[in-house]
Amino acid sequence: MPIPFPTPFLSRLRRHAAALLCAVRPRHPPVGEAELVEKLAPIAPGRFLGREQLDAQIRAADTRYAGRSMLVSGAGGSVGAELCRQLLARRPERLVLYELNELALYNIETELDLLAGHGTDIVPILGSVGDERTIRRTLREHAIDVVFHAAAYKHVPLVEANPLAGLANNVLGTATLAREAQEAGVERFILVSSDKAVRPTNVMGASKRLAELVVQDLAARSFSTVFAMVRFGNVLGSSGSVVPLFRDQIARGGPVTLTHPQVSRYFMTVQEAVGLVLQAGSFARGGEVFVLDMGEPVPIARLARQMVEASGRTVRDAANPGGDIEIRVTGLRPGEKLHEELLIGAGFLTTAHGKIFAAREACLSEIEVAAALRALRAAVEEGDVAAARAVIARWVEGYTPPQQASEGS
Repeated sequence: MPIPFPTPFLSRLRRHAAALLCAVRPRHPPVGEAELVEKLAPIAPGRFLGREQLDAQIRAADTRYAGRSMLVSGAGGSVGAELCRQLLARRPERLVLYELNELALYNIETELDLLAGHGTDIVPILGSVGDERTIRRTLREHAIDVVFHAAAYKHVPLVEANPLAGLANNVLGTATLAREAQEAGVERFILVSSDKAVRPTNVMGASKRLAELVVQDLAARSFSTVFAMVRFGNVLGSSGSVVPLFRDQIARGGPVTLTHPQVSRYFMTVQEAVGLVLQAGSFARGGEVFVLDMGEPVPIARLARQMVEASGRTVRDAANPGGDIEIRVTGLRPGEKLHEELLIGAGFLTTAHGKIFAAREACLSEIEVAAALRALRAAVEEGDVAAARAVIARWVEGYTPPQQASEGS
Protein backbone atom coordinates (compact mmCIF):
# COMPACT_ATOMS: atom_id res chain seq x y z
CA MET A 1 0.00 0.00 0.00
CA PRO A 2 1.54 3.37 -1.01
CA ILE A 3 2.46 5.77 1.77
CA PRO A 4 0.31 8.95 1.57
CA PHE A 5 2.31 12.19 1.47
CA PRO A 6 1.08 15.08 3.62
CA THR A 7 -0.46 18.03 1.82
CA PRO A 8 2.30 20.55 2.81
CA PHE A 9 4.91 18.23 1.31
CA LEU A 10 2.99 17.98 -1.96
CA SER A 11 2.61 21.77 -2.03
CA ARG A 12 6.36 22.26 -1.61
CA LEU A 13 7.01 19.62 -4.27
CA ARG A 14 4.74 21.42 -6.73
CA ARG A 15 6.48 24.74 -6.01
CA HIS A 16 9.92 23.20 -6.62
CA ALA A 17 8.68 21.63 -9.85
CA ALA A 18 7.25 24.96 -10.98
CA ALA A 19 10.52 26.71 -10.16
CA LEU A 20 12.46 24.18 -12.22
CA LEU A 21 10.12 24.64 -15.15
CA CYS A 22 10.52 28.42 -14.94
CA ALA A 23 14.28 27.99 -14.97
CA VAL A 24 14.23 26.23 -18.35
CA ARG A 25 11.17 27.81 -19.94
CA PRO A 26 11.07 31.58 -20.60
CA ARG A 27 8.34 33.55 -18.89
CA HIS A 28 6.06 35.66 -21.08
CA PRO A 29 4.49 38.48 -19.08
CA PRO A 30 2.03 40.98 -20.54
CA VAL A 31 3.60 43.32 -23.09
CA GLY A 32 3.86 46.42 -20.86
CA GLU A 33 5.25 44.47 -17.90
CA ALA A 34 7.72 42.57 -20.09
CA GLU A 35 9.16 45.81 -21.44
CA LEU A 36 9.58 47.28 -17.96
CA VAL A 37 11.06 44.11 -16.45
CA GLU A 38 13.53 43.87 -19.33
CA LYS A 39 14.72 47.40 -18.61
CA LEU A 40 14.86 46.91 -14.85
CA ALA A 41 16.44 43.46 -14.69
CA PRO A 42 20.05 44.18 -15.75
CA ILE A 43 20.67 47.01 -13.25
CA ALA A 44 24.36 46.90 -12.26
CA PRO A 45 24.48 47.99 -8.60
CA GLY A 46 27.84 49.66 -9.06
CA ARG A 47 26.34 52.36 -11.28
CA PHE A 48 24.62 53.89 -8.24
CA LEU A 49 27.70 54.10 -5.99
CA GLY A 50 28.79 57.55 -7.16
CA ARG A 51 32.40 56.32 -7.18
CA GLU A 52 34.66 53.72 -8.74
CA GLN A 53 33.92 50.12 -7.78
CA LEU A 54 36.63 48.65 -5.58
CA ASP A 55 35.91 44.91 -5.69
CA ALA A 56 38.71 44.35 -8.23
CA GLN A 57 41.12 46.09 -5.83
CA ILE A 58 40.07 44.07 -2.76
CA ARG A 59 41.38 40.60 -3.49
CA ALA A 60 42.19 38.43 -0.50
CA ALA A 61 45.23 36.18 -0.53
CA ASP A 62 44.14 32.76 -1.75
CA THR A 63 46.73 30.94 0.36
CA ARG A 64 45.01 32.00 3.57
CA TYR A 65 41.93 29.87 2.85
CA ALA A 66 43.06 27.09 0.53
CA GLY A 67 42.90 23.67 2.16
CA ARG A 68 41.37 25.03 5.38
CA SER A 69 38.10 24.29 7.16
CA MET A 70 35.78 27.33 7.11
CA LEU A 71 32.44 28.15 8.74
CA VAL A 72 30.08 30.91 7.59
CA SER A 73 27.20 31.77 9.91
CA GLY A 74 24.19 33.26 8.16
CA ALA A 75 25.34 31.41 5.05
CA GLY A 76 21.97 31.84 3.33
CA GLY A 77 21.88 35.64 3.58
CA SER A 78 23.06 38.09 0.93
CA VAL A 79 26.54 38.65 2.37
CA GLY A 80 26.85 35.12 3.79
CA ALA A 81 26.02 33.49 0.46
CA GLU A 82 28.52 35.65 -1.43
CA LEU A 83 31.13 34.82 1.22
CA CYS A 84 30.50 31.14 0.55
CA ARG A 85 30.83 31.60 -3.22
CA GLN A 86 34.10 33.50 -2.97
CA LEU A 87 35.52 31.15 -0.35
CA LEU A 88 34.63 28.17 -2.51
CA ALA A 89 36.67 29.68 -5.35
CA ARG A 90 39.67 29.63 -3.00
CA ARG A 91 39.39 25.86 -2.61
CA PRO A 92 39.00 25.25 1.13
CA GLU A 93 38.99 21.66 2.30
CA ARG A 94 35.62 22.13 4.00
CA LEU A 95 32.95 24.81 3.94
CA VAL A 96 30.36 24.63 6.72
CA LEU A 97 27.13 26.51 6.00
CA TYR A 98 25.54 27.50 9.31
CA GLU A 99 22.04 28.91 8.85
CA LEU A 100 18.80 29.20 10.82
CA ASN A 101 16.48 29.56 7.81
CA GLU A 102 15.78 26.13 6.27
CA LEU A 103 14.90 27.39 2.78
CA ALA A 104 17.90 29.73 2.66
CA LEU A 105 20.18 26.85 3.69
CA TYR A 106 18.67 24.55 1.08
CA ASN A 107 19.15 27.16 -1.65
CA ILE A 108 22.78 27.97 -0.90
CA GLU A 109 23.73 24.32 -0.40
CA THR A 110 22.13 23.40 -3.74
CA GLU A 111 23.98 26.21 -5.51
CA LEU A 112 27.36 25.42 -3.95
CA ASP A 113 27.06 21.68 -4.54
CA LEU A 114 26.82 22.41 -8.26
CA LEU A 115 29.89 24.65 -8.12
CA ALA A 116 32.05 22.60 -5.78
CA GLY A 117 32.53 19.45 -7.82
CA HIS A 118 34.66 17.08 -5.76
CA GLY A 119 37.14 19.63 -4.42
CA THR A 120 35.44 20.96 -1.28
CA ASP A 121 33.28 19.24 1.29
CA ILE A 122 30.05 21.28 1.66
CA VAL A 123 28.43 20.76 5.07
CA PRO A 124 24.97 22.28 5.75
CA ILE A 125 24.12 22.84 9.42
CA LEU A 126 20.64 24.01 10.38
CA GLY A 127 20.89 25.90 13.65
CA SER A 128 20.93 29.13 15.61
CA VAL A 129 24.08 30.98 16.66
CA GLY A 130 22.59 30.99 20.14
CA ASP A 131 22.47 27.17 20.29
CA GLU A 132 25.57 26.49 22.37
CA ARG A 133 25.58 22.70 22.00
CA THR A 134 25.13 22.71 18.22
CA ILE A 135 27.81 25.39 17.81
CA ARG A 136 30.27 23.48 20.02
CA ARG A 137 29.67 20.18 18.24
CA THR A 138 29.95 21.77 14.78
CA LEU A 139 33.21 23.60 15.50
CA ARG A 140 34.89 20.52 16.95
CA GLU A 141 33.56 17.83 14.61
CA HIS A 142 34.61 19.78 11.54
CA ALA A 143 37.87 21.16 12.97
CA ILE A 144 37.01 24.72 11.95
CA ASP A 145 39.99 27.00 11.27
CA VAL A 146 38.19 30.26 10.41
CA VAL A 147 34.72 31.58 11.31
CA PHE A 148 33.02 34.34 9.34
CA HIS A 149 30.09 35.51 11.47
CA ALA A 150 27.53 37.09 9.12
CA ALA A 151 24.34 35.90 10.87
CA ALA A 152 22.28 38.80 12.23
CA TYR A 153 18.85 40.36 12.30
CA LYS A 154 19.58 43.51 10.31
CA HIS A 155 16.29 45.19 9.33
CA VAL A 156 16.00 48.33 11.44
CA PRO A 157 12.18 48.66 11.74
CA LEU A 158 11.69 44.93 12.46
CA VAL A 159 14.35 44.85 15.17
CA GLU A 160 12.98 48.11 16.60
CA ALA A 161 9.58 46.40 16.89
CA ASN A 162 11.14 43.17 18.27
CA PRO A 163 14.07 44.38 20.39
CA LEU A 164 14.47 41.29 22.57
CA ALA A 165 14.74 38.96 19.58
CA GLY A 166 17.21 41.31 17.88
CA LEU A 167 19.41 41.68 20.96
CA ALA A 168 19.31 37.95 21.75
CA ASN A 169 20.38 37.00 18.22
CA ASN A 170 22.85 39.79 17.45
CA VAL A 171 24.52 40.16 20.86
CA LEU A 172 24.03 36.96 22.85
CA GLY A 173 24.36 34.83 19.70
CA THR A 174 27.64 36.56 18.84
CA ALA A 175 28.91 36.04 22.39
CA THR A 176 28.06 32.33 22.23
CA LEU A 177 29.63 31.73 18.82
CA ALA A 178 32.76 33.76 19.60
CA ARG A 179 33.33 32.12 23.00
CA GLU A 180 32.87 28.62 21.58
CA ALA A 181 35.19 29.45 18.69
CA GLN A 182 37.91 30.44 21.12
CA GLU A 183 37.43 27.33 23.25
CA ALA A 184 37.51 25.11 20.14
CA GLY A 185 40.86 26.59 19.08
CA VAL A 186 39.59 28.36 15.96
CA GLU A 187 42.42 30.39 14.41
CA ARG A 188 40.41 33.40 13.22
CA PHE A 189 36.97 34.85 13.96
CA ILE A 190 35.72 37.73 11.78
CA LEU A 191 32.52 39.57 12.78
CA VAL A 192 30.52 41.24 10.01
CA SER A 193 29.24 44.51 11.50
CA SER A 194 27.45 47.63 10.25
CA ASP A 195 27.89 51.40 10.04
CA LYS A 196 24.65 51.57 12.03
CA ALA A 197 26.74 50.55 15.07
CA VAL A 198 28.19 54.07 15.16
CA ARG A 199 26.25 56.33 17.56
CA PRO A 200 23.09 54.31 16.89
CA THR A 201 19.54 55.59 17.13
CA ASN A 202 18.00 52.13 16.85
CA VAL A 203 18.20 48.76 18.58
CA MET A 204 19.69 47.04 15.52
CA GLY A 205 22.65 49.42 15.42
CA ALA A 206 23.09 49.25 19.19
CA SER A 207 23.03 45.45 19.05
CA LYS A 208 25.81 45.45 16.44
CA ARG A 209 27.93 47.80 18.55
CA LEU A 210 27.43 45.58 21.59
CA ALA A 211 28.46 42.61 19.45
CA GLU A 212 31.61 44.52 18.47
CA LEU A 213 32.35 45.22 22.14
CA VAL A 214 32.00 41.52 22.94
CA VAL A 215 34.46 40.59 20.19
CA GLN A 216 36.85 43.41 21.15
CA ASP A 217 36.92 42.09 24.71
CA LEU A 218 37.72 38.55 23.56
CA ALA A 219 40.42 39.90 21.23
CA ALA A 220 42.12 41.66 24.14
CA ARG A 221 42.27 38.43 26.17
CA SER A 222 42.89 35.82 23.47
CA PHE A 223 46.33 34.31 22.89
CA SER A 224 45.25 31.81 20.22
CA THR A 225 42.21 33.01 18.29
CA VAL A 226 42.52 36.22 16.25
CA PHE A 227 39.29 38.25 16.60
CA ALA A 228 38.50 41.13 14.26
CA MET A 229 35.49 43.06 12.99
CA VAL A 230 34.48 44.49 9.62
CA ARG A 231 32.13 47.46 9.49
CA PHE A 232 30.49 48.58 6.25
CA GLY A 233 27.47 50.41 4.90
CA ASN A 234 24.43 49.27 2.97
CA VAL A 235 24.98 46.47 0.47
CA LEU A 236 23.35 47.30 -2.84
CA GLY A 237 20.79 44.69 -3.84
CA SER A 238 20.81 42.76 -0.56
CA SER A 239 17.55 41.45 0.86
CA GLY A 240 15.47 44.24 2.36
CA SER A 241 17.74 46.99 1.00
CA VAL A 242 16.57 50.05 -0.86
CA VAL A 243 17.49 49.00 -4.42
CA PRO A 244 15.20 45.95 -4.66
CA LEU A 245 12.49 47.93 -2.83
CA PHE A 246 12.68 50.79 -5.36
CA ARG A 247 12.86 48.29 -8.20
CA ASP A 248 9.62 46.60 -7.08
CA GLN A 249 7.89 49.93 -6.56
CA ILE A 250 8.88 51.10 -10.05
CA ALA A 251 7.69 47.82 -11.56
CA ARG A 252 4.27 48.41 -9.97
CA GLY A 253 4.09 51.92 -11.38
CA GLY A 254 5.06 53.73 -8.18
CA PRO A 255 5.11 55.60 -6.00
CA VAL A 256 8.74 55.25 -4.94
CA THR A 257 8.79 55.91 -1.20
CA LEU A 258 11.50 58.09 0.33
CA THR A 259 11.60 58.53 4.11
CA HIS A 260 13.22 61.99 4.02
CA PRO A 261 14.48 64.30 1.24
CA GLN A 262 17.93 64.64 2.87
CA VAL A 263 18.56 61.03 3.91
CA SER A 264 21.88 59.57 2.71
CA ARG A 265 23.71 56.26 3.07
CA TYR A 266 27.09 54.69 2.38
CA PHE A 267 26.76 51.97 -0.24
CA MET A 268 28.91 49.14 -1.47
CA THR A 269 28.42 46.16 -3.74
CA VAL A 270 28.23 42.70 -2.21
CA GLN A 271 31.51 41.87 -3.97
CA GLU A 272 33.19 44.83 -2.25
CA ALA A 273 31.68 43.82 1.10
CA VAL A 274 32.92 40.25 0.83
CA GLY A 275 36.32 41.33 -0.47
CA LEU A 276 36.67 43.53 2.61
CA VAL A 277 35.70 40.65 4.92
CA LEU A 278 38.17 38.28 3.27
CA GLN A 279 40.97 40.84 3.39
CA ALA A 280 40.28 41.43 7.07
CA GLY A 281 40.47 37.70 7.63
CA SER A 282 43.80 37.54 5.83
CA PHE A 283 45.76 40.26 7.64
CA ALA A 284 43.95 40.85 10.96
CA ARG A 285 46.19 40.73 14.02
CA GLY A 286 43.41 40.98 16.59
CA GLY A 287 40.93 43.56 17.84
CA GLU A 288 40.73 45.72 14.69
CA VAL A 289 37.54 47.28 13.37
CA PHE A 290 38.14 47.38 9.61
CA VAL A 291 36.33 49.93 7.45
CA LEU A 292 36.31 50.37 3.67
CA ASP A 293 36.94 53.77 2.13
CA MET A 294 33.55 54.11 0.43
CA GLY A 295 33.85 57.73 -0.68
CA GLU A 296 30.95 60.10 -0.07
CA PRO A 297 27.53 58.90 1.13
CA VAL A 298 24.84 58.62 -1.56
CA PRO A 299 21.69 60.79 -1.28
CA ILE A 300 18.74 58.40 -1.42
CA ALA A 301 16.62 60.95 -3.32
CA ARG A 302 19.23 60.93 -6.08
CA LEU A 303 19.31 57.14 -6.06
CA ALA A 304 15.52 56.98 -6.42
CA ARG A 305 15.58 59.37 -9.39
CA GLN A 306 18.43 57.43 -11.03
CA MET A 307 16.54 54.16 -10.71
CA VAL A 308 13.36 55.63 -12.19
CA GLU A 309 15.33 56.98 -15.14
CA ALA A 310 17.24 53.70 -15.52
CA SER A 311 13.87 51.99 -16.04
CA GLY A 312 13.11 54.23 -18.98
CA ARG A 313 10.50 56.21 -17.01
CA THR A 314 10.40 59.82 -15.83
CA VAL A 315 9.84 61.27 -12.36
CA ARG A 316 6.48 62.93 -11.75
CA ASP A 317 6.93 66.09 -9.69
CA ALA A 318 6.03 69.80 -9.69
CA ALA A 319 8.46 70.47 -12.53
CA ASN A 320 7.14 67.52 -14.55
CA PRO A 321 3.48 66.82 -13.63
CA GLY A 322 3.10 64.50 -16.61
CA GLY A 323 5.88 62.15 -15.46
CA ASP A 324 5.45 58.41 -14.93
CA ILE A 325 6.60 57.67 -11.36
CA GLU A 326 6.03 59.77 -8.24
CA ILE A 327 8.68 59.94 -5.50
CA ARG A 328 6.71 60.25 -2.26
CA VAL A 329 8.21 61.32 1.10
CA THR A 330 6.78 59.19 3.93
CA GLY A 331 8.77 60.37 6.99
CA LEU A 332 11.64 58.80 8.93
CA ARG A 333 10.86 55.43 10.49
CA PRO A 334 11.45 54.75 14.21
CA GLY A 335 15.19 54.59 14.86
CA GLU A 336 16.18 55.75 11.37
CA LYS A 337 18.96 58.36 11.02
CA LEU A 338 19.32 60.96 8.31
CA HIS A 339 23.00 60.14 7.83
CA GLU A 340 25.15 57.17 8.84
CA GLU A 341 28.78 57.30 10.05
CA LEU A 342 31.64 54.84 9.90
CA LEU A 343 33.78 55.90 12.87
CA ILE A 344 33.07 56.38 16.56
CA GLY A 345 36.54 57.59 17.50
CA ALA A 346 38.50 60.54 16.15
CA GLY A 347 40.86 58.77 13.78
CA PHE A 348 41.93 55.63 12.01
CA LEU A 349 45.01 53.60 11.15
CA THR A 350 46.17 52.66 7.68
CA THR A 351 46.52 48.99 6.77
CA ALA A 352 48.33 46.92 4.17
CA HIS A 353 45.57 47.86 1.71
CA GLY A 354 45.18 51.46 0.58
CA LYS A 355 41.37 51.37 0.56
CA ILE A 356 40.95 49.68 3.96
CA PHE A 357 41.63 51.32 7.31
CA ALA A 358 41.25 50.32 10.95
CA ALA A 359 39.11 52.48 13.20
CA ARG A 360 40.35 53.64 16.61
CA GLU A 361 37.53 52.56 18.91
CA ALA A 362 37.21 52.51 22.68
CA CYS A 363 36.64 49.18 24.43
CA LEU A 364 34.89 48.02 27.55
CA SER A 365 36.75 46.09 30.24
CA GLU A 366 36.20 42.38 30.77
CA ILE A 367 34.13 43.14 33.88
CA GLU A 368 31.98 45.68 32.01
CA VAL A 369 31.30 43.29 29.12
CA ALA A 370 30.37 40.53 31.56
CA ALA A 371 28.00 42.90 33.39
CA ALA A 372 26.36 43.99 30.13
CA LEU A 373 25.84 40.40 28.97
CA ARG A 374 24.52 39.32 32.35
CA ALA A 375 21.98 42.16 32.43
CA LEU A 376 20.96 41.55 28.82
CA ARG A 377 20.43 37.80 29.37
CA ALA A 378 18.24 38.56 32.39
CA ALA A 379 16.17 41.08 30.40
CA VAL A 380 15.68 38.61 27.53
CA GLU A 381 14.76 35.74 29.84
CA GLU A 382 12.24 37.91 31.70
CA GLY A 383 10.86 39.49 28.53
CA ASP A 384 11.67 42.94 29.91
CA VAL A 385 12.03 45.34 26.96
CA ALA A 386 12.65 48.37 29.19
CA ALA A 387 15.51 46.59 30.95
CA ALA A 388 17.02 45.55 27.61
CA ARG A 389 16.90 49.12 26.33
CA ALA A 390 18.50 50.26 29.59
CA VAL A 391 21.43 47.90 28.90
CA ILE A 392 22.18 49.43 25.51
CA ALA A 393 21.66 52.95 26.87
CA ARG A 394 24.20 52.16 29.62
CA TRP A 395 26.91 50.52 27.54
CA VAL A 396 26.68 51.69 23.92
CA GLU A 397 28.49 54.97 23.39
CA GLY A 398 26.37 57.58 21.64
CA TYR A 399 23.15 55.56 21.68
CA THR A 400 20.14 57.85 21.35
CA PRO A 401 16.64 56.38 21.68
CA PRO A 402 14.42 57.00 18.61
CA GLN A 403 12.25 59.61 20.34
CA GLN A 404 15.21 61.74 21.38
CA ALA A 405 16.87 61.27 17.97
CA SER A 406 13.79 62.50 16.11
CA GLU A 407 13.49 65.48 18.44
CA GLY A 408 17.08 66.46 17.75
CA SER A 409 17.01 65.99 13.97
